[in-house]
Amino acid sequence: MRHTDCGEVGDQAHPALLGLDETDRSDLFRRCRQLDIPAGTKIFGSGEACAGLPLIIKGAIRLQMSGISGNEIVLYRLKTGGVCPLSLACLFGSGRYDAEAIAEEDSHVLLLTGSTVERLIDEDPTFRRYVLESYGERMRTLMGVVEEVAFGRVSERLAERLLSIQRDCVVNATHQTLAAELGTAREVISRLLKDFERKGLVRLERGKVELIDITRLEQFSNATRHN
Repeated sequence: MRHTDCGEVGDQAHPALLGLDETDRSDLFRRCRQLDIPAGTKIFGSGEACAGLPLIIKGAIRLQMSGISGNEIVLYRLKTGGVCPLSLACLFGSGRYDAEAIAEEDSHVLLLTGSTVERLIDEDPTFRRYVLESYGERMRTLMGVVEEVAFGRVSERLAERLLSIQRDCVVNATHQTLAAELGTAREVISRLLKDFERKGLVRLERGKVELIDITRLEQFSNATRHN
């Protein structure tokens, strides 16, 4: 992960900063940092001190939590134009992260200090509105995660997930990745996939799931939902 001073980023300005005039934006860029983050890099981990508020200029970042058992659950994803609500909560709360962030794609991020964020929230209506709307959107995403984990049947959610992420009837994902997406253990996903394979719904290969019968997978998902 490469850290540099921001300088001017020109047309890469984040949507949250569009309310600033040229002078204020130039001043902000002189005081922030920019991060070039290769795909697969862990940006921060649970228990680490919060370094600031990242604004995603481009790329994709995954926020997830790990339990004592080692199971993982994906909380939400940030893409171009995103703001990390977990970082915002850390800046104005405990000061330490409760989850970890992983770059899923090569990403470019502006990192604002806590004092800069506080000043922008106080003084810039565009920044304040954008950050609060982003926070609310991520809270709705988290509520959906809680609902799925608490009330959804894993077999149904697995079938739906396979259908939603397949490309040309192939899902390029490990059992551990699918488990993290659905908030369950890898062993549970492996068992369910084996069951799907026995029923002729999928064919399993290392790091890949081939969907053999899309229609029956859809029927299985719908039937499970209404049972």
